[in-house]
Amino acid sequence: MTLGLALAWAAILVGCWLGWQLLRQNGRLLLRLDELEERLDELEFGEDEQPAGLRLGSEAPSFELPGLAGDRLSLAQFRGRPLLVIFFNPGCGFCRVLLPRLKDVEEGRKQNAEIDQSFLNSSAGNGGNFNLKTLIVIISTGDPDSNRQLFDKHQLNCPVLLQKEMEVISAYNANGTPCGYLVSPEGKIASGLAIGAETLLEIAVEPRGGPHPQPLSHPMGEGGKRPADGDRNGRFNNRSLARSKIKRDGLKAGTIAPDFRFPRLDGRGDLTLSDLRGRRVLLVFSSPGCGPCNALAPQLEKFHREQQGKNALLSPTVSSTEPVGATGGEGGASAAVEVVLISQGEPKENRAKVKEHGLTFPIVLQQQWEISRRYAMFATPIAYLINEEGIIVQDVAVGTEAIQALLAERDRDVGRSPP
Repeated sequence: MTLGLALAWAAILVGCWLGWQLLRQNGRLLLRLDELEERLDELEFGEDEQPAGLRLGSEAPSFELPGLAGDRLSLAQFRGRPLLVIFFNPGCGFCRVLLPRLKDVEEGRKQNAEIDQSFLNSSAGNGGNFNLKTLIVIISTGDPDSNRQLFDKHQLNCPVLLQKEMEVISAYNANGTPCGYLVSPEGKIASGLAIGAETLLEIAVEPRGGPHPQPLSHPMGEGGKRPADGDRNGRFNNRSLARSKIKRDGLKAGTIAPDFRFPRLDGRGDLTLSDLRGRRVLLVFSSPGCGPCNALAPQLEKFHREQQGKNALLSPTVSSTEPVGATGGEGGASAAVEVVLISQGEPKENRAKVKEHGLTFPIVLQQQWEISRRYAMFATPIAYLINEEGIIVQDVAVGTEAIQALLAERDRDVGRSPP
């Protein structure tokens, strides 16, 4: 009896001791996680870095663009009205998530629908009435049909304008979508660059009493409040990426191209950039829902087929010990260029685009933006030309026109005779 009680108490004491050790270990882990998160905050959101984008109080770059309704609207036509200008891409998943929430904002402001409509029917605005609600203006990219289908689905009443490629978003010193600015009734930049759905919605949902009375000096809104300490999920949702130290303006010529390994869309194993060492590579970032990307796809395929033909003609001059496509670098007869496309989205929709355009060059899929981040630009379409040594030889080409010019230049270069 006594022995049994002693064993029972011993078991209880051992259990308590083990529980205490587990609690101590858990506490140490939580403290370590907090420390790591603080360090990550310091690295990625350094306090000394100035927000990207246009300067507060500067003149908002003018634009005149066609709308989905068939008319043309300019920034000047909105003078006298506070605007939230949002840059949008129908192929961007974050943009698609934003649309129903913008619709909720519109529903909450139905009482101002008549004012909004009367303003849109006037080319001169309202003569500086500061009591009007902020008008949301969306500037999208891509073909009109895909945009019209998307916006009709969500039945947004705000103006939707189409830029040809990225000319307006570039004028506003921004890249990536969704992002935007608050523009004052005088046509001045009244907020920092707002990046992400949460930041844009923070501006769109106006405080009681009307639109923001003062310019927003912080990309997150007035005060620039940080998320609550316990809100780990809010770390990226509530803080503008404009403050991030992540590079977003592309890698420069002379930079070593970051390597990657992804399975090919056609199922032919993995593809790495290092596998292509000894060849020139045109690395293109694309998205299946991006209108300019889809317009570019047939031209990439045509270029790819031409390069393959030229590579076959050049191959007899190459030593058997040299990598395929290597013929002497920049100075002599240039090697043909291998086209590699990095896309996003579901394999099914990407395979549909491959079938639609008859694409035969290698395609790999990034899950989110992990490779775009390493190549320092969150946009499509963009392209890098990489030489035989794995070095980026030209600054990033942004948009279809810049990529087409790069294709034409490479096509002429491959056709040159050796000195």
